[in-house]
Amino acid sequence: MRILIANDDGYLAPGLAALVEAMQGLGEVDVIAPEQNASGTSNALTLNRPLTVFRAGNGAQVVSGTPSDCVHVALTGLLPQRPDLVLSGINNGANMGDDTLYSGTVAAAMEGYLFGIPAIAFSQVQKGWAHLDAAARVARQVVEQVLAAPPAPGPWLLNVNIPNRADADRLARRVTRLGRRHASEPVIRQVNPRGETIYWIGPAGDAREGGEGTDFHAVAAGLVSVTPLQVDLTDHEALPHWRDVVEGRR
Repeated sequence: MRILIANDDGYLAPGLAALVEAMQGLGEVDVIAPEQNASGTSNALTLNRPLTVFRAGNGAQVVSGTPSDCVHVALTGLLPQRPDLVLSGINNGANMGDDTLYSGTVAAAMEGYLFGIPAIAFSQVQKGWAHLDAAARVARQVVEQVLAAPPAPGPWLLNVNIPNRADADRLARRVTRLGRRHASEPVIRQVNPRGETIYWIGPAGDAREGGEGTDFHAVAAGLVSVTPLQVDLTDHEALPHWRDVVEGRR
């Protein structure tokens, strides 16, 4: 078995090292990660400049681009063999609800999924890497569990959020749907040393749909959230309405 591991926190991130270590013994592991922290880059591919790749001292192949670049380059020429599984993480902070649309961690896994390869994104709920060893054990358990009974047929994509707890590997796991957040907080204005106004993106909003069954509800209850994802953004329920309006069927 061949496993490709990427992330969005960069090739030196503790979460990446923990995930790589957790996968030892499951098969051949290739690590291809961004040179810099690329959080919030979503599914962006770098098209306006060439990418460089170098081998780091920790064994990772390092790409001067986004998490999606890492997996895309790996699958389209960098790796000699196609992996059987793509993993991403362990991210420094949660990726739940609307966050998944922005997440570089989820995007790296999704890139593998788009190429027809099963993929899993792993995140710790709180920043700071507390109890990362326990989160790594959860990642190992989830991988072993889903590989033993994969859905049939075709690729699948899972988004896993793990509470920062020493007993995380003993917590129950819940299959969830994505919750929703309120709009982000306002931008933060500052003045740089040259007297120019600069802007920082504000913090993410609080959960506005975090009821039972959502990822927000699961982690708040001290559970590991496992959310199956898909890429189809089509509003299927609205298709009849738009056919009437756009195609003149009214």
